[in-house]
Amino acid sequence: MTEKWRFIDSGKSDPYYNMACDEALLDWHSQGKIPPTIRFYGWNPATLSIGYFQKAHKEINFDMVKEHNLGFVRRPTGGRGVLHEHELTYSVIVAENYPNMPKSVTEAYRVISQGLLEGFKLLGLDAYFAVPKTDEEHLKLKNPRSSNCFDVPSWYELVVEGRKIAGSAQTRQKGVILQHGSILLDLDVDKLFSLFTYPSERVKERMLRAFREKAVAINAISTRRIELREVNEAFQKGFKLGLDIELEPYVLTVKEQEYIQQLAKDKYLSDDWNFRR
Repeated sequence: MTEKWRFIDSGKSDPYYNMACDEALLDWHSQGKIPPTIRFYGWNPATLSIGYFQKAHKEINFDMVKEHNLGFVRRPTGGRGVLHEHELTYSVIVAENYPNMPKSVTEAYRVISQGLLEGFKLLGLDAYFAVPKTDEEHLKLKNPRSSNCFDVPSWYELVVEGRKIAGSAQTRQKGVILQHGSILLDLDVDKLFSLFTYPSERVKERMLRAFREKAVAINAISTRRIELREVNEAFQKGFKLGLDIELEPYVLTVKEQEYIQQLAKDKYLSDDWNFRR
């Protein structure tokens, strides 16, 4: 029998709410209060998020974050900096002991990302999983030089025409996997690169050139203009196909919303959380 998962489309919210909502869903699932859940969301304002382990003041150019009127938040997941602007963001919340969910982070990543793979195919894009073939590629995955998330495909990251098209990150807490990531419709590469610090202008230019060869957004390679609504529909279907599940739409209750808002205020809005490294 096909498993029923919950589906939440929470629209655009501020960065603190978005991260608090993902954390709340993880907590509630760990307590058995909610079934496995997929959430789609967006960002208002457009936001730079950084990974849990990144050093904010060392790696980020906050003058430019301010100049572009961007939000800023630290994610509970690893990975590097992401500019959330023209994209659909997804999160998947599922127990580590879910039937047929691999124990290894890498393999679980592949299983969950199967939903993304199917979504890209439904949009007519020839997507596939990146798997490093050489020792050098393995090393690059372990020791990425860039602060920027889309700079190098990780294991089972999604790639089209050799370029990374979706960036995802994962954390495991309280027996639950939280994987979330960005499905880029469009990307302003110059704006993205203005948000990080570099040893020199020459290094920045070199990384910028390399980035353009390694990462791409949907509308840069699609033969037609693809809008957010179509992406939303394609990835809902993609997750159903890829994970062999049914999705039941759900709207958060007032009480649940209040809990998330409080968590956002107490944790994700705080300098202690965002700048502690």
